[in-house]
Amino acid sequence: MSPRWETNTDIRRGRHVTYSLHAHLVFLTRDRRGVFDDAMLKRCEKIMGDVCAGFDAKLREFNGEADHVHLLVHYPPKVALSKLINSLKGVSSRYLRAEYTSLINRNETDSALWSRSYFAGSCGDTSPTVIRQYIEDQKRPA
Repeated sequence: MSPRWETNTDIRRGRHVTYSLHAHLVFLTRDRRGVFDDAMLKRCEKIMGDVCAGFDAKLREFNGEADHVHLLVHYPPKVALSKLINSLKGVSSRYLRAEYTSLINRNETDSALWSRSYFAGSCGDTSPTVIRQYIEDQKRPA
């Protein structure tokens, strides 16, 4: 078979577009509080995967440490990245604060989970496998 017909999972096709848009996202907890444990990170990954599916995007990789999370998202060109990020942070914050109230709120008047800032990097020059490896190498809490 010709190489141009071989399937590449990083290249997606729409009716009038062929694309490979990946973004490396990093979200920090408010005031860098170390609130995440392994169970919370697994739940956060599930929530964020569902949000991505709602945008016709794919959560390719997810990992985190006690005070931040890394995501590798494969998204279509019709999606504004800022809207996707807003939904990822908003929905995950709402669900996680409801389910893990004792760990997140900790007697604080402001119970926001995420910091207002975030990192978003395009994966133009770097292959998604290199970023995937970087995300996998994060020191996940036990």
